[in-house]
Amino acid sequence: MPDLTPNSLRSKGNAIINLMGAVGGVYALIMIKILVGKGDRPDYQPLFLSIGGLMIIAVAVLAITIREKKEAARVAAECEKCGMSFAGDEGITEETVKETSKMPSDVKRSMTFLLASIFLWFFAYNAVTTAFSRYTRVVWKLEGGNFANCLMVATVAAILSYIPIGSISSKIGRKKTIMGGVVLMSVCYLFAAMLPNYHPVINVGFALIGVGWAAINVNSYPMIVEMSKGSDIGKFTGTYYTFSMAAQIFTPVVSGFLLEHVSYRTLFPYAFVFSIIAFLTMTQVRHGDSKPVKKASALENFDVDD
Repeated sequence: MPDLTPNSLRSKGNAIINLMGAVGGVYALIMIKILVGKGDRPDYQPLFLSIGGLMIIAVAVLAITIREKKEAARVAAECEKCGMSFAGDEGITEETVKETSKMPSDVKRSMTFLLASIFLWFFAYNAVTTAFSRYTRVVWKLEGGNFANCLMVATVAAILSYIPIGSISSKIGRKKTIMGGVVLMSVCYLFAAMLPNYHPVINVGFALIGVGWAAINVNSYPMIVEMSKGSDIGKFTGTYYTFSMAAQIFTPVVSGFLLEHVSYRTLFPYAFVFSIIAFLTMTQVRHGDSKPVKKASALENFDVDD
């Protein structure tokens, strides 16, 4: 996406990516309800086969339809015509790049805090998504695949909000949008922690969690890219996924220990605490934000809202 998208439109471009990822998530949840039976030992093989088949189709479509080098050249030419920046280079001038390949210290500090924030909010969110099915059985006494209803609500809410959030972030900035999303999710985690039993109102909370998660995901990766030089986009893309996936690896272990040895009711307080810490680290990020987009005739060709 960043290799084919101008700086100022990367939040909107990332909104499209997350939108399609969420559609895949809805597909997975539907397959859970259809293919996973009830009982203590349900058969998951049909579910795995259906999702694997969808992934094979997705890779085939990507390989057939995207001609990356040709599209990159076309977009770069359009950007040059209307005076837009196409690479990241947050806080790095052309002269600085010539002098040194090192990231300026103030940008590096922002990058460090942003990566810490990414780790922390994934640490919170994925603890919930990983343990939620078991949590609903142990604490809320739900059966079968009924837990998928709440996750479905969150995913659908995210789908509906991705594009509007992409537009909002281009007006108020990426950082403010992310911090608003973290606050929204933290409030919902706290609300869920106080529910002793399942109540349909929890679906409202999960819808808001979906909106908050969309606000975070649409903007966090573009902020990473914005702080990098054009030649380093691949490296920092890898860094982004290293931190986000490391959180997804470790949080089931840490949260799982608390669930098994303390109480399953620690799940949502656990997510709340790490979300609040993520908010605090995000306040220290000073770079990577977006600037308001000035419409121009050439620029409108890139605008996903048109």
